[in-house]
Amino acid sequence: MLSTSSSMPSGISLRPATAADQPFLQTLYRSARPDLQLIDGEQDLIETVVTQQYAAQLQGAGESYPNAMHFVIEKTQHSIGGLVVDFGHNEVRVIYVAFIPTARGFGYGKAILQGVQQAAASSHCPVAAVVWHNNPGAKRIYLELGFQVEESQLLAERLVWYPGAQQRAS
Repeated sequence: MLSTSSSMPSGISLRPATAADQPFLQTLYRSARPDLQLIDGEQDLIETVVTQQYAAQLQGAGESYPNAMHFVIEKTQHSIGGLVVDFGHNEVRVIYVAFIPTARGFGYGKAILQGVQQAAASSHCPVAAVVWHNNPGAKRIYLELGFQVEESQLLAERLVWYPGAQQRAS
């Protein structure tokens, strides 16, 4: 359903994640959660919490989205990010997308999300994502891509993109 396309920046590709990718994906998760480094406690406690949160994310995604697809995002065959997406019956759900710090700010995330939108549009399905309030950069990208806030909670917002919405709004 997802494939690299001519709209991807040069050298960007997706491949299915394997068990051998777990050390990279755990390090990626750690870099995407700087808030966990602010915990008041010894470094051992912080490491334990980060490990537990990563395990909880995997378990929660697995239970809520058992058919989700897990990808490693690569640039010229070097792992730079991760994507978890579920192609459900009524919507495509972006569960997780993150990049290593040195790969942020180059438009790779936007390109990956546009690829998800293209795949969803071919099935006439909306794309949904939850964006935390403490991540305004991600929200900006989603809004630039035509997502709309459909629900706002204390810590996060649910954003949805509908295929053809931009054409109808014009």
